[in-house]
Amino acid sequence: MELDPATLVPTLTRLRRAQGQLGAMIRMFEEGRTCTDVVTQLAAVSRALDRAGFTLISASLEQCLLSPDGAVDGKEREKLFLSMA
Repeated sequence: MELDPATLVPTLTRLRRAQGQLGAMIRMFEEGRTCTDVVTQLAAVSRALDRAGFTLISASLEQCLLSPDGAVDGKEREKLFLSMA
């Protein structure tokens, strides 16, 4: 399945943000920053990745639901959502 490129823009933006935050976290480790700083950055990276995943799943499900040949059954839909838990 291919998603509409316009749909992917928010996901790519979030992934790029997470990439930058991850780089910042690595630098923090190397610089010996405090645990509080590192954990705060880790939480930001985690949220950015979660949001990217949910955005992608939402777009995928919408496309699948609108396309009769690419429909996702209940079990598969549940599996997608639980994979983000």
